[in-house]
Amino acid sequence: MGENSEETGQKRVFINNVDGYSSKYIAEFLSTCTPREPSDDGEAEEPLDCPEDGAAFQVLGTVSAPCKQQKCAFFQTPTREELFRRLLECDVVIYNISEKVSPEQIDEATWALSALQAEMGTFKSQKIFILVSTVMTWALTKPQNPEATDGLLTEEEFRRRRPHSDFKNHHSLEKLVLKLARGKKSKLCGYVVAAGLQYGMGENLLHFFFKASWLMQFPKLPIFGDGLNHIPMIHVLDLGGVIQNIIELLPKSKYILAVDNCKSTLKDVVQKISNLLGPEQVDTLPEQEAIAMKAFKPEELEYLKVDLRLDAFIIMDSFIINWRCESGIVENMESIVEEYKTHRQLLSVKICLVGPPAVGKTTVAEKICRHYQIHHIKIKEMIEEKIKQLKEVVNKAEPDPEYGSEEKVTAAQKKLNDIVASMEANEGQLDTHLIIEVLQEKLKSKQCINQGFVLDGFPETYEEAKNIFSSVCEQNQDTDLMLKSPAFNKKITPEFIFVLEAADDVLVKRVQGLPESEAEKKHYTQDEFTSRLMRYRQLCNAEDTLLNYFDELEILLEPMEVSADDPEYTGVMKTITEIIGAPKNYGRSPEEQEEEDRRKEAEMKQKPAAEAAERKRKNEAALAVMTAQYEEWQENLTEVRRQEEELLKIQSLPLRNYLMKYVMPKITEAMVDCSKNKPEDPVDFLAEHLLHNIPRE
Repeated sequence: MGENSEETGQKRVFINNVDGYSSKYIAEFLSTCTPREPSDDGEAEEPLDCPEDGAAFQVLGTVSAPCKQQKCAFFQTPTREELFRRLLECDVVIYNISEKVSPEQIDEATWALSALQAEMGTFKSQKIFILVSTVMTWALTKPQNPEATDGLLTEEEFRRRRPHSDFKNHHSLEKLVLKLARGKKSKLCGYVVAAGLQYGMGENLLHFFFKASWLMQFPKLPIFGDGLNHIPMIHVLDLGGVIQNIIELLPKSKYILAVDNCKSTLKDVVQKISNLLGPEQVDTLPEQEAIAMKAFKPEELEYLKVDLRLDAFIIMDSFIINWRCESGIVENMESIVEEYKTHRQLLSVKICLVGPPAVGKTTVAEKICRHYQIHHIKIKEMIEEKIKQLKEVVNKAEPDPEYGSEEKVTAAQKKLNDIVASMEANEGQLDTHLIIEVLQEKLKSKQCINQGFVLDGFPETYEEAKNIFSSVCEQNQDTDLMLKSPAFNKKITPEFIFVLEAADDVLVKRVQGLPESEAEKKHYTQDEFTSRLMRYRQLCNAEDTLLNYFDELEILLEPMEVSADDPEYTGVMKTITEIIGAPKNYGRSPEEQEEEDRRKEAEMKQKPAAEAAERKRKNEAALAVMTAQYEEWQENLTEVRRQEEELLKIQSLPLRNYLMKYVMPKITEAMVDCSKNKPEDPVDFLAEHLLHNIPRE
């Protein structure tokens, strides 16, 4: 920054708060401007086409946080002494207070103006001080002729402007700038730019309407208030063009309105956003609802409530601006929407999952949808949703503009009849051509076009995919090119095809492990699953397969082996997220994040319970087996004992016969004699008796 502007041929431009929306894009615009070639009459013509290092301006400014931009030099929270030193190095000092800023920033701008004014006697060359203010300093200004139909206010009437009560400090600072001495001899030349509400480049104040439309958060996009007010607006880069012209042309007028030629109301603007991004309908709500819904802060609402019609004749007649949106936001909404999606990095993610039954397509699809915030298209649910939608249209007691004309109601009734008749004739199943019609309508919906989708299990064949995604070629397309590259509808055709695969025995084992109720719900009973798996394998071996269709479109197919050891599909999801990249949609809202946290907490709580239930089930199953085995063992033991007893009886018969014949009579006789004689020692008596009565040979 030590070089003089005379040496580099560039003007040094200071801009405050460069990490704010407005100043950021003004800084970017000025840092890429090229010098203008003077015309014969001395006025600047269109910019020269010169390399980037030949930029007309060298931009520096203040930021509240470190900035990685390369085209501008920024410094963070400087002291007043350091800041003033930087201001003295610059040819142009721009203080942007067009957005709702803190009182400190207005105080800083006031201080900078006073400090430069006090020091201007030492300036070697003229400096320009540009205050980018806001049309809110005109908010309470009434037209001189209230009976005029247009009620336009022009720059010539700037002395009559009456500010909104919250913008009196802006108004006071404008007056200070306008009091600077005029003329070429003045060393400090001041300009006030009253900028309209700024839009473009990802949006700022209008961001709520774009985001709500993109996410389809409401059936009707809300407008807070009646929306019939006219808000002066300007594209933020067109505002940069206005500032460029002031620096280069030094116009005679010190007060300049920076607004485009938009004549539309706030309702027109919101309706156009809704048409291109959202539900195509709007709804007027009380202003208080904006605060309750956290859509806008109270100070932001003040911008949206202003009702002014301003005529910026100076920039229209005298400035040379390469307009982005001269006719206004409504007329240029298509390009504004593309700009919004580019700068917010909002891209739809379109996926098709292919694989055999029970491989886990639905589980993976749900995980993908949660991660990328996109829509899971389930054919059954899609058909139910369509039937419900058609019934709502048909059952309206009276014609409603929301649902269209009587012709639309008649068409809805016919479609409903066709669906019902098809399902009755096919045992609850819908004909393929009707599924394709409903699916195409779903894929063309704003939700799927904006965020994206995951197709789960459909289409299954080459012909189905061709009927869904193919489009009619334009007449002027080259015939050879048509033959080489089949025409298809890029808006609804998946960009990522993930093929989940697993061996048949793994799939069978997985199905057998499902509870009976879940298997029946998913049609994974033994006969149904075997039939479905066989059909899938047959389709894979057909001459023209589903994968052949996507291959012809040169859409990359990503095969993925599903492991039985990874029930949470961690490996599959890791591969998918590496291929697709980071989410290309808005993150979860606070409410959605809270719901996700509750879901995870519930899963964490349910996991031990589920594990305990599984352990209990396994224990009960093991106990049942053990009980059955014990009962069987008891039966076997009883039988063994019975057989042993019978064997013992049989084996004891000879001994018993012997005892009865030879032993028992002698013992009986001895005991009878013992009873008669009653000896003192009966045992000795019995022994002596038996000894003397043993037969001897």
